[in-house]
Amino acid sequence: MSENKTNRRQFLGSLGLVGAGAMLGSCAVVAAPNKPNIDIDVLNFALNLEYLEAEFYLWAAFGRGLSAADSGGGPASVGGRKVNFTDDRVRQYAEEIAMDEEAHVRALRATIIALGGKPVARPKIDIGAAFTAAASAASNGAIKDFDAYANDLTFMHGAFVFEDVGVTAYNGAATLITDPKILQAAAGILAVEAYHAGEVRTYLYANKDQMAYGLKVEQIIAAISALRGKVGGGKDEGITKNGKANIVAADENAIAYARTTAEVLRIVYLGNVGKGGFYPDGLNGNIK
Repeated sequence: MSENKTNRRQFLGSLGLVGAGAMLGSCAVVAAPNKPNIDIDVLNFALNLEYLEAEFYLWAAFGRGLSAADSGGGPASVGGRKVNFTDDRVRQYAEEIAMDEEAHVRALRATIIALGGKPVARPKIDIGAAFTAAASAASNGAIKDFDAYANDLTFMHGAFVFEDVGVTAYNGAATLITDPKILQAAAGILAVEAYHAGEVRTYLYANKDQMAYGLKVEQIIAAISALRGKVGGGKDEGITKNGKANIVAADENAIAYARTTAEVLRIVYLGNVGKGGFYPDGLNGNIK
């Protein structure tokens, strides 16, 4: 019993939870003394990311972006178009994820309003050339004309760019949230993003030996993962590890990686500071 308690305490300590008000038995969440309430800022940061994901999937699945009401009147995204899916499974994945991300946008906007805040409008989003730039950077220039909408396989490569980032972003933001109810809702979104990531990673692993742009899928995914890791604080893994399937990207305790907002921004800005990549003019809101 004593050894179990010691191991548990060491484990919680590795997570930064010992002494931070986390209670294993009751799962109660106790706010740290004098912790500033920036919940609305954090939700708006998440909303910016959900705008990006929703735009990509809606265009790929249905050939449209968010409605004017859901976008808050922000500028239309550029570069997206409908994918001519040939694999019905992938089409269904795309449609389900698109509707999930659209629902996330609506839920976040409604929550911010309920808290007395103002949801940020959709910022300028590039879901065309930004993919090409990311592929070129990841492959050291070997892939010059990557098109995320060309076919089922390239679409899933595009999806891989986003899904793991969403998981790590929500995990990292958990420590910033004050209201336990908002934390629970954010955990729920994180879980859905993790389901999406599992779908994408499983498909890509099953097709790891297929060729695209002169490289195996496994090689392209490894390159994308390496680039995300380089600009986003490490914390990334491809779809294989030690020659075996690696569907779950996690640390040695099988816990999903967490990224700070700054690390997430470096990824979506493709290594730039303040703006660039998928957000040519940067995010909207106080965390950008």
